[in-house]
Amino acid sequence: MTIANLVASIPSPPESTIDLGFARIHYYALFILVGIVVAVYWSNRRLVKRGGESGLMLDVAIWAVPFGIVGARIFHVATHLTDYVGEGKDLLKILYVWEGGLAIYGGLIFGVLGAYLAARQANLKLLSVADALAPAVLLAQAIGRWGNYFNQELFGKPTDLPWAIQIDAPNPAIPSGWLTEQTFHPTFFYEFLWSVAGVVILILLERRVNLRWGRMFAAYLIYYSVGRFWIEDLRIDPSDVFLGLRTNQWSAVVGVIIGIALIIWSRRRHPGVEESVYTSKPEPEVEKA
Repeated sequence: MTIANLVASIPSPPESTIDLGFARIHYYALFILVGIVVAVYWSNRRLVKRGGESGLMLDVAIWAVPFGIVGARIFHVATHLTDYVGEGKDLLKILYVWEGGLAIYGGLIFGVLGAYLAARQANLKLLSVADALAPAVLLAQAIGRWGNYFNQELFGKPTDLPWAIQIDAPNPAIPSGWLTEQTFHPTFFYEFLWSVAGVVILILLERRVNLRWGRMFAAYLIYYSVGRFWIEDLRIDPSDVFLGLRTNQWSAVVGVIIGIALIIWSRRRHPGVEESVYTSKPEPEVEKA
């Protein structure tokens, strides 16, 4: 690696936290929080445009967000057990979410479960909720990836491209024996770009075709999973490998399959226009005397 390459590359931030004296804020947690707020706000506006009552998406988020965070952590830990279990390992680090380690696919699985429970209570169709959430969730994922930048994680293989990123050594994702002067693919940034482009594509697609009855959510699953598959192939952080593919590559394959199956099922089961986001007509509010 030449000096010219290092000058042309992107440095990593020196700190991953903001120290306020009385509290320490982790950038990772901050970006996750901002993403959640943006997703709830935008998805609520989308649901209102479809005829839903304003504020219902906040009720959904109260269930879906905690479920999603727990699920994302469980999925990550389950696929990186050697990072947390074994001789010299601290089991309490399983709870250290602010250090990174939230798997998006685990978050989706548990988040959908939380959204289902909330939708039932709010008399909402789960598919309508999912469609309203889809592009907002993708935008939240894009925002959250900047937390990986500050944590110096989820980078890819060595490269000398002008946008390569410098990573401070030692780093647990860098195999022992590698040169400390190497620069790497900023795969978290690739996913940020892919997600932002996906938000634009999904919204444009929604304006042209009828992406209701879960089809917007299906399109999101397919689009994100296709990008995640090739981006995951660039990453070098530890991961279980089955039949030559990393765990999250298999998750991406399953995501594409589920997305395609959902579109086929939706077209057969709901060929008409979605007239309401409610499972039944809401009862009118009675004015108090």
